Amino acid sequence: MSKFIINTDGGSRGNPGPSAIGAVVGEKEYLQSIGNTTNNVAEYSAVIFALKKAKQLLTKAKAKQTNIEVRTDSELLVKQLNGEYKIKDADLQPLFIEVWNLRQDFKSVAFLHVTRDKNKKADSLVNKALNTLI
Repeated sequence: MSKFIINTDGGSRGNPGPSAIGAVVGEKEYLQSIGNTTNNVAEYSAVIFALKKAKQLLTKAKAKQTNIEVRTDSELLVKQLNGEYKIKDADLQPLFIEVWNLRQDFKSVAFLHVTRDKNKKADSLVNKALNTLI
């Protein structure tokens, strides 16, 4: 049984405003601008992107045997995905469902809240992507 670590971050300059995601999936780093949206939508988008990348990198068969640990500095995201908070924002509901469906591709997926200092690489990738938009 293997464990695969993912760090994600999403952010927007303005809320809503120009937005980007960053993810460290295993050893690989990704950043991408995602248009104008809210910070919370960007956070969810980063997790969705990272889970899709993890499945691609692991291959479908190996993904089913892998425990995923998603680390993010978004407490709201973690509490929603762990069922502690309801999702009241209609824009987040379809994103939650997409994450829920992606979880089925792996043996397990755990969502952990980490402080920003423990998520520096994903945070810097978001800022790098946002800086290219200005």
